[in-house]
Amino acid sequence: MKIRLSAACMVACAIAGTPAFAIDYPARKPGLWEIQTGDATGKGAGHTVQQCIDAASDKALRDMGQGMGKDMCARQDLRIEGGKLVMDSVCKIGTTTATSHAVMTGDFNSTYRMESKSTYSPPLMGRTEGTSVMEAKWVGPCKPGQKPGDMVMPNGMTMNVLDMMSGRGKK
Repeated sequence: MKIRLSAACMVACAIAGTPAFAIDYPARKPGLWEIQTGDATGKGAGHTVQQCIDAASDKALRDMGQGMGKDMCARQDLRIEGGKLVMDSVCKIGTTTATSHAVMTGDFNSTYRMESKSTYSPPLMGRTEGTSVMEAKWVGPCKPGQKPGDMVMPNGMTMNVLDMMSGRGKK
């Protein structure tokens, strides 16, 4: 059984910048980003979403991720090693402690990639560990009718992450 968080939560957490760190998390280039997430082994089904951002919405997403991290994580470290962002965290997911290590590469103007590995104690949904890969690429300006924060899910549904944060719902 593969661990699958809702695409919105997974993308928001991964993109938003995870928890607060001493090093500023890089801002992404404004426009439309296509984000593919999946199992690092390549065996599990992946998800692709598109997200329209501007500087303000990207910052809001990073701030949201930082807020969630402060509430859930006892340890949050971000450092630069050889031009790569390396993140280590210890967070609570319900009664489970997730210990994670992630490495991000890319320029945040055209592409970036994050590979992560987590261990779970006690097991989470029957698993003691999990791996994931997220690849993002800038595909151009947002499409006509899209507004910053809009996320097009794999099933074609559009939701606005900023509206969800403020309680305004989905399209």
